Amino acid sequence: MNISENRYSNLLKSKRIFETISNVGNEIGQDAFVIGGYVRDQLLNRETKDIDIVAIGSGIDFAKKTAKKLKSSPVKVFKSFGTAMIIVDDIEVQFVGARKESYRSNSRNPKIETGTFEEDQKRRDFTINALAISLNSKDYGQLIDPFNGLNDLKNKILKTPLDPNLTFSDDPLRMMRAIRFSSQLDFKIEKETLNAISKNADRIKIVAQERITEELNKIILSKRPSSGFKLLEETGLLKIIFPEFQLLKGIENINGKSHKDNFYHTLKVLDNILPFSNGNLWLRWAALLHDIAKPNTKRFNSTQGWTFHGHEDKGARMVPSIFRKLKLPLDNKMKYVQKLVLLHLRPISLTNESITDSALRRLLFEAGDELEDLMTLCKSDITSKNKEKKIKYLNRFENVKEKLRDLEDRDKIKNWQPPIDGKEIMDTFNIKPCKEVGILKRIY
Repeated sequence: MNISENRYSNLLKSKRIFETISNVGNEIGQDAFVIGGYVRDQLLNRETKDIDIVAIGSGIDFAKKTAKKLKSSPVKVFKSFGTAMIIVDDIEVQFVGARKESYRSNSRNPKIETGTFEEDQKRRDFTINALAISLNSKDYGQLIDPFNGLNDLKNKILKTPLDPNLTFSDDPLRMMRAIRFSSQLDFKIEKETLNAISKNADRIKIVAQERITEELNKIILSKRPSSGFKLLEETGLLKIIFPEFQLLKGIENINGKSHKDNFYHTLKVLDNILPFSNGNLWLRWAALLHDIAKPNTKRFNSTQGWTFHGHEDKGARMVPSIFRKLKLPLDNKMKYVQKLVLLHLRPISLTNESITDSALRRLLFEAGDELEDLMTLCKSDITSKNKEKKIKYLNRFENVKEKLRDLEDRDKIKNWQPPIDGKEIMDTFNIKPCKEVGILKRIY
């Protein structure tokens, strides 16, 4: 099996951790198992730096004893959840006592009781996350798989250990996790499980927005984010958690004239940008939101057909409210997305032969440090199925990029600074900060 140097290093670190946990368990007479994501990812040959340990008895006590042996970071205890965490060689190790859970209809926070290891496996969200490995001397290294998770892993199937309706009704965030895992791992959600998501979609309303957005960001950063959004739409989750994006879906036809489906167009743009985004979440958000205002600006007239005039400006003005509602950061990350949405048509509009230096300068000024990302977004926005048309647009676009490079080399416009700064003006004219200082700066 081919494994990277980083993963091999992590495996060696994990081996030391597991052997220590096994020894601690022997000393105190307490069984322990590694379960969930670590086991799944090792079987999938994926790197991971998180380890979940289930102990029979107190997970917090087990963590404290293990920390002393490993000389790890101080134990971080989460009393309300009955869990503890230590960090060993950059690996987070979470300890919890085996437990069973029961839920109330209006909350996803369970009532927790001490349980057996079998009961702990039953409370897991998916069969592939219920896989466990024994760390006990009597059967050290043995895979424990009561729900045929290994078979689901091989067949790339996502399904719940128990009745999916109960699983999703109890903890509705698991519906988002199902779609996230499907996008990350390129797994298919089993039919009964998928139907249960649709049936219980409305339950997502009891989940905190921060948790929903965390899963949404993971879908956006996943291997196949477009498939994740298609599943969100198909199951009815999208219209609840992100109705503005749902509104992009659909085609309207008047007098034989129709427009493209902007939902699928946007997902194509997102797919196009993946190879160039280098894990840049906010560039991917810009791709998602670049046409977000098209439903609000859609107009039809018999001469032009369908138009979306001003959707870039309207979209940019929508970005802050969307970020606020989704509990996304309202700092420079939001402003970055807003700028790209606002300017995403500008480079395309410059693809004619008579482009002027002044128009290029305006773009360089307004795009600033985000110019490269803007050009990446604009290139990704060319989604025509007509091969000749697509090549023509891409060639024109490359011509704009070449002219921008040439202009920047000539006058270094991005690094331009006013010859006189505000302090010099105030000192010269013996005035305090006021609007006249700005007027004088523009004059000079």
